Amino acid sequence: MKFLRKYHALLLVGICCGIAATMVLFPSCRGSKAAPEVDTIALAPAPAFMADSAMAFINAQCAFGPRVPGTKAHNDCGDWIMSKFKAFGADVSELRTTLTAYDGQPLPCRNLQARVNPEAADRIVISAHWDSRAWADNDPEAKNHHSPVMAANDGASGVAVMLEMARLVHENGLNYGIDFICFDVEDQGTPQWAESESEDDDFWCLGSKYWAEQAYAIGYQARFAINLDMVGGRGCRFAMEGFSQRYGQTLVSMVWHLAHQLGFGDYFPLRESGFVTDDHLPINQIAHIPAIDIIPHFDGGPSSFGPTWHTVSDTPDNIDPEVLRAVGQTLMQLIYNDN
Repeated sequence: MKFLRKYHALLLVGICCGIAATMVLFPSCRGSKAAPEVDTIALAPAPAFMADSAMAFINAQCAFGPRVPGTKAHNDCGDWIMSKFKAFGADVSELRTTLTAYDGQPLPCRNLQARVNPEAADRIVISAHWDSRAWADNDPEAKNHHSPVMAANDGASGVAVMLEMARLVHENGLNYGIDFICFDVEDQGTPQWAESESEDDDFWCLGSKYWAEQAYAIGYQARFAINLDMVGGRGCRFAMEGFSQRYGQTLVSMVWHLAHQLGFGDYFPLRESGFVTDDHLPINQIAHIPAIDIIPHFDGGPSSFGPTWHTVSDTPDNIDPEVLRAVGQTLMQLIYNDN
């Protein structure tokens, strides 16, 4: 592991005092010094990420309709996602449970898992959520606030990038293991219009919380995790998210500098954004695997997540294939530089 191994020692600094010595999980970089520049490292040959293929995967997911947990579209799309990963050579499995929604109602959860090279002890995690929000509560039109979101960007884009990565790895091989995880029930947090006494963060990322609890319980190990959220929208720029900096500063530096070296610097500005509650947080805090989030940050506008966030306009026509390419090719380079 010539590329990332060189820097993984830095990820170990400061974690051991917070985790039992018997656990072989990698640590947080909280309090570490500025990460080293990595943009001069020689690039290994890496497969070309096909944005058109990823775009087709987005369209296929959206063709089922909004993937709201408990609906037929959700069930059928989940089956399709699993079939695609299986066709690309991964060992697939599901982690099902029933969770509790903001209003106290039962909420079915179906986390989808696809393991590449399942026999390998050396593993990384790439994740995204695949559910659609049940309510477009940030839509500029109040009449849409109870309508489901198509979630082309906020859900389908991350899954599409993972599917294209799995396809390329299947064709080209890899010397270590990847666990592609599609988290469910990420986007069913309390609607803006609901009257609720719960904390705003209580009902977000429920699927990843459940996954992280199970992973910790069985001693699951991975060197690091990268979560993808809204990685295809027009105008997306991916600033360095706060919790990612806190728990995986060195990995953030590697990803962002690789993006610049590959010519995607406009999409990955070397600046920080705020702290975002997302699926990487349970991976860090519960599973104790250093995880970072690739998530857009927009300055100005109705939301820092972009103009289509939690609106009925989150549709495939508002996806930019070049954004998909920037994210996908950067990750392909990362994993093949470590091959």
